[in-house]
Amino acid sequence: MSKKIELLAPAGDLEKLKIAVLYGADAVYLGGTSFGLRAKAKNFTSEQMKEGVEFAHAHGVKVYVTCNIFAHNEDFAELPDYVRFLKEINVDAVLVADPGVFSVIRETVPDLDIHISTQANNTNYHTALFWQKLGAKRIVMARELSLNEIKGISDNIPKNLEIESFVHGAMCISYSGRCLLSNYLTGRDANKGACSHPCRWEYFVTEKTRPNEYMPIVEDERGTFIFNSKDLCMIQFIPQLAEAGIYSLKIEGRIKTSYYVGTVINAYREAIDDYMKDLALYESKKEYYLEQVSKASYRGFTTGFYFGKPSDEDQIYTTSSYIRTYDFVGSVLGYNEKSGLALVEQRNKFVVGDEVEFMRHNGEFFTEKITEIYNEDMQPVTEAPHPQQKLYVRVSQPVEAFDMMRREVGEDA
Repeated sequence: MSKKIELLAPAGDLEKLKIAVLYGADAVYLGGTSFGLRAKAKNFTSEQMKEGVEFAHAHGVKVYVTCNIFAHNEDFAELPDYVRFLKEINVDAVLVADPGVFSVIRETVPDLDIHISTQANNTNYHTALFWQKLGAKRIVMARELSLNEIKGISDNIPKNLEIESFVHGAMCISYSGRCLLSNYLTGRDANKGACSHPCRWEYFVTEKTRPNEYMPIVEDERGTFIFNSKDLCMIQFIPQLAEAGIYSLKIEGRIKTSYYVGTVINAYREAIDDYMKDLALYESKKEYYLEQVSKASYRGFTTGFYFGKPSDEDQIYTTSSYIRTYDFVGSVLGYNEKSGLALVEQRNKFVVGDEVEFMRHNGEFFTEKITEIYNEDMQPVTEAPHPQQKLYVRVSQPVEAFDMMRREVGEDA
């Protein structure tokens, strides 16, 4: 395979950006404190964004910044200064959905690349050509498109107009994510980044004169989570994504954990590299790739709209909880080669005797039984019960900062 495929990772904060970069992303997308659609992500201050861009570029990774709100009049006052700042710190592109935001950015910083967000409902090649004529470099496909429809778009646009598409992560029940439920039910506008995720709630019907009597909407054993989609996963279909003309494979998850980002990006990096190297190798490892992404929390997997419209098999009717097979128990901060001790920041409780896997960003993963734990005063302890407690753990192999410890979840977890 010779055609490049970009792996695009979410970066909800500076730590997640560094994890995404180190675990194999070709590009990351992130938001500042304004103009993006993930207000519940920690997002980036100006200084953090500048540091993040420098870190990413030092590792050959691009940075795209979200400016994809549907703007009201008052939102435009600060936009010109904001995009000038993005240009000054050498951001590689911005993501835009609103035509007004697009026009202001083009007028203010005409040489800053613009990608058209999935929020703009990009479902046909005429729309793609429209945006290209205005100066867009990339179109992010609507999530409601099949691979055949995307191929039809790809075949009818210039080769230098890139196609990006979501391939992994949470699915929104509303068309291209343009949801009014959150605003109506809670006053939090999903189209300005404040979604309360009412699609994950359990719903009942009440009759006007019987307010305390709840009637299930679906009267069978599956329950009533009627909007609750499984998570998208296309790691076993990378050849089909490439053949459809998709250049950038986008991972959802700016409000997910660092562990989630590292786990999923590492798995897709390996799958893409194997596919580019040898199709037969990729095909032989498809179950392995699925096993690896399943080590991050998920809601079951679906292929979304890629192979046709979803059915009831693509929904979850009993719970909005995640499936969790592994716990993220520690993040490596450093390693002393002489003592063989790793400095670790605890993320979930672990104890002497636990068997953990070290997930490395620069080497093979390995399994280790914890035999010794020391506190910061080098006093031996038997467990790590306190969140973000810093501890020393004996390891049999060298590790590096940003490597992660995970433990398989037992039946009693």
